[in-house]
Amino acid sequence: MKRGNLKWKLLAVLAALIAAGVYYYVALPAVNIHSKGFWGFLIGIVVVFLIVYSLRKKTTDVRELKSYLGFKIGAGIIGLLLVFLIVGTVLSSPIVNAKKYYNLVEQEERNFTEDIPQISFDQIPILDRDSAIILGERKMGSIVDMVSQFEVSDLYSQINYQEVPVRVSPLVYASTIKWFTNQSEGIPAYMQIDMATQETELVMLDQPIRYSESELFNRNIYRHLRFRYPTYMFDQISFEINDDGVPYWVCPVQKFNIGLFGGQTIGRVVLCNAQTGETEDYAIEDCPQWVDRAYPADLLLELYNYHGTLVNGFLNSVFGQKGCLKTTDGYNYIAMDDDVWVYTGVTSVNSDQSNVGFILMNQRTMETRYYAISGAEERSAMASAEGQVQNLRYTAAFPLLLNVANEPTYVMALKDGAGLVKKYAMVNVQQYQTVATGDTLSDCQEEYVRLLETSGISDDTDVAAETETVTGTITRIAQSVIDGNSHFYLVLDGDDRIYDVSITDFVEIVTYQEGDRITMEYQEGDPLCTVTAIGEEQVS
Repeated sequence: MKRGNLKWKLLAVLAALIAAGVYYYVALPAVNIHSKGFWGFLIGIVVVFLIVYSLRKKTTDVRELKSYLGFKIGAGIIGLLLVFLIVGTVLSSPIVNAKKYYNLVEQEERNFTEDIPQISFDQIPILDRDSAIILGERKMGSIVDMVSQFEVSDLYSQINYQEVPVRVSPLVYASTIKWFTNQSEGIPAYMQIDMATQETELVMLDQPIRYSESELFNRNIYRHLRFRYPTYMFDQISFEINDDGVPYWVCPVQKFNIGLFGGQTIGRVVLCNAQTGETEDYAIEDCPQWVDRAYPADLLLELYNYHGTLVNGFLNSVFGQKGCLKTTDGYNYIAMDDDVWVYTGVTSVNSDQSNVGFILMNQRTMETRYYAISGAEERSAMASAEGQVQNLRYTAAFPLLLNVANEPTYVMALKDGAGLVKKYAMVNVQQYQTVATGDTLSDCQEEYVRLLETSGISDDTDVAAETETVTGTITRIAQSVIDGNSHFYLVLDGDDRIYDVSITDFVEIVTYQEGDRITMEYQEGDPLCTVTAIGEEQVS
């Protein structure tokens, strides 16, 4: 009997270990006391042991099982684990740690016009993720030899690539069967979309991507990371490319600053080469400059909401709500200082349809900048822009807040029913009834500046100060079509700048050729200067 009992105990332990191994391989829990999933994993192991133990005793009657020592021990372990989990959760919560949660974010109040200079239209990431997905699918559909085997992942991470705002997303296997037929060769390309020009490119790789979310078994990126870093708790991973175009998985590692489960930030970043699987582990402060998305946007907004709502303690955040602020419903990204910043408005918790300011939060460093600019909430501005084109039934994308003519301005794309960008709108933040629309950003800006002048928001002096005059001989002239409109690009003798002339605004540009002298007024940009006026033609 003793040998029989030992056999069943060994069988129970073996069953628990096998179940634990299968669960670990599939669910990939972190072996870390800060992970609630790890505590659930331990409880599950004990539960499997008790199930096998009850089978040995041939009973499911809990009252009878309570008389056995093995059941008592197993039930006691489960009880202790549950108590530890519950107490740890309470002691880590904002209820008892309001001040610590409030201090997770340190915001700095900044000046809007100093921090956010007027930028060239070719640097405005006006294309949102939904439109990027449509463009990516259309591009993929045009590549006949690949579309039957691969699809584009819906990640579409927004990054700065060589100082250009782009969205990148890897290809994925079209199905499990397609994985079996293609996994030996790997994934051959990724999709890249310029957020300003909408140029879409399928970037073919010399060496394929072999570690991704669509891989099965050990080449799955999550399993690959777990086996290399069993104790790390990874947050949302993102797909990025470095300055040489090499694809990487950027894998932020969670750090808990309050108790066992509270005050999550990012403590480390693991970079995994998507082609080779090689990994590099960095402290967050040592993260390479080319990395743009160490902090997920949702986490940054959650941290700021703690800062805004817990300013006067937990009870005030629930009842009186004196001085409580929160982020608005929605966010967007701004490329600045070779980093990607999350932008969103800040409003009172009473949701009064107006903002008291807005914030920028750096996705690599968590640096938080606050701008005290009161005005319309983003959804109100979007509705105002849609009202200007209600006959076309266009919908507005979530806006960017930019500096236009030294005025804080919501800039947004207007999309048709198919999700494609058809027009652009600019809405003044403080007077959101001032709305301009245009087929191009240049046209939209001209109309917006005119409205600022006529409404008295901005005067001619301010606008004139933004333009300069140049006279020179044309050494090179080229033509291109953007958004259905022809543009001429001019280079002058002894001048490294490129001047962008819209034929819609200045049809006389077709009479100019290389060797002619020309006088132009322009707005400075990088790399393109936008021409706002053309003087008398002077032929050499």
